[in-house]
Amino acid sequence: MSKVIPPQQTTAAFAVQAAISFALSLGAMVVGVAYLPVGAWIRAFLAVGLLYVVTSAFTLAKVIRDRQEIGQVTNRVDQARLDKLLAEHDPFKVEGV
Repeated sequence: MSKVIPPQQTTAAFAVQAAISFALSLGAMVVGVAYLPVGAWIRAFLAVGLLYVVTSAFTLAKVIRDRQEIGQVTNRVDQARLDKLLAEHDPFKVEGV
């Protein structure tokens, strides 16, 4: 019997905390790169690197979320099939009689 996974919900406070944390860390990095005492080429390289890290982090989070959702749908389908088989099963039925 497969286990049923209850839907996970995040609170509004957690979502706000995550958004603020992301904004502060990104802002601090942008300010740090902008005021770094190096040449324009090095600053541009660091800015592109920062952009790449941010976009790849979003992509990774999306991939993980999509895999989790697929797993939940598969579990629900398996559970529905099992429930149907159990509902249709008659343990007292004798075959061939």
